Amino acid sequence: MNPGKDEIEMILQASQEAFMESKSYSIGKRVAMMRAIAAEIEALGPELIEAAGAESNLPEGRLTGEKGRTVFQWRSYADALERGDALDASIDTANADRTPPKPDLRKTSIPLGPVAVFGASNFPFAFSTAGGDTASAFAAGCPVVVKAHPGHPKTSTLMAEAILKGVEKGGYPKGMFAHLLSNSYETGQLLVTHPVIKAVGFTGSYQGGMALVELGNNRPDPIPVFAEMGSINPVFLLSEKLKQDPEGLASAYAGSLTLGVGQFCTNPGLVVAVDGPELTSFVAALTIQIQGSVPAPMLNEGIAKNYLHNKELVTSQDGVEVVAEATSEAAQGQGKPLVARVMGAEFLHNDHLQEEVFGPFALIVSCKDNAEMEQVASRLKGQLTSSLFGTETDLSAHEKLVSQIQVKCGRILFNNFPTGVEVVKSMHHGGPFPAASDSRFTSVGADAIKRFTRPFSYQNWPDSLLPEELKDANPLGIFRTINNERTQSPVKR
Repeated sequence: MNPGKDEIEMILQASQEAFMESKSYSIGKRVAMMRAIAAEIEALGPELIEAAGAESNLPEGRLTGEKGRTVFQWRSYADALERGDALDASIDTANADRTPPKPDLRKTSIPLGPVAVFGASNFPFAFSTAGGDTASAFAAGCPVVVKAHPGHPKTSTLMAEAILKGVEKGGYPKGMFAHLLSNSYETGQLLVTHPVIKAVGFTGSYQGGMALVELGNNRPDPIPVFAEMGSINPVFLLSEKLKQDPEGLASAYAGSLTLGVGQFCTNPGLVVAVDGPELTSFVAALTIQIQGSVPAPMLNEGIAKNYLHNKELVTSQDGVEVVAEATSEAAQGQGKPLVARVMGAEFLHNDHLQEEVFGPFALIVSCKDNAEMEQVASRLKGQLTSSLFGTETDLSAHEKLVSQIQVKCGRILFNNFPTGVEVVKSMHHGGPFPAASDSRFTSVGADAIKRFTRPFSYQNWPDSLLPEELKDANPLGIFRTINNERTQSPVKR
């Protein structure tokens, strides 16, 4: 625990050496290594689930599913690499007859260099040591140094051992991966400010993410810090949908809000609707659901304390009233579901009401009319997701609202709750600041690989010395853009 500066220096130098050696390896070799890592993670037995359960209070079923998701991430990113998805290979052939002569230009994506990854607390597998940041950095060709989350050291160590076995089986240098157990801010600071590190992946709080962003920006050579931070994931309830089934909506919403004790970055913590009989029916039904919900252990004592503190901070604001709370008492370390309500006018002038309360907490914003609901949407900070519940007629009647919501989030849902993030290319898990530090990138899906690459062009380069994805014959069989045409065909001379 808490490695010294000299140890970290040795680890980072080994990472740099691994990068310089491995960046010339074939894509096929990289794909094989990633699949070997996936197999090693898959082979981890009950000890992994038991360790994660003891360290995170998460149930066996949830952890088993998350382990499967983690294995799938490694394999799907390896598949995407094999298809050339993140390479963006393009070729513009020479034309010697043009005046001036047109050169031969070929562009691909190359790895940035060693990446520092900070493990997350709420997903000990899928967003931590062997999570999507590590997998996508490997797919990009970058060595990874992980600062494990201090909340699950044994779980993290088991995952790190599996990665190292896969690295060895794939024929890569040991410095391709390193695992640091540390609970000190100084360790993270050393990583982010060290000249060897060329990018950072982080999932966690706004305060933690912004501290890393500042460190990355203030280096002599600034580096990108891809931080996925806080989000309250607003849910907009439109009139016709509310009229149809307020009780069903309330039941589904309560299930999403309390899922995993509300400890998802996509937890729907804000409801926005126009006041009226339909909203009253929704709140009455939601009250019954929340009162009957059962408090459950949160990930750790620190998160439970923060939940209690932030819940009290929001509910103590002017105009906020508690409308429903679980009737069962919460033991120490448990999260007790609670729903509060505030009028739209109060929400519009109090930014404290937009603070994320990480846990099973929701704030209902009652708007006096559609115009005020649009004002609330325009006032929102950047979000990972926004959900609209309505009919197609509702959507047609609220085009301005939809347009305002679009500029505030990275994913918009229709008649769905956001607590589910598919690992596919079309997923965007990111959003405008402060949901993420760079809204152009996702931390889930094959496009996550692009965070850790940069474009690179070859001009008039000998075909035999080009990387495989740019050779005339297209030995990888990937899609490339050749003279503005998307094709798998070889270059025609």
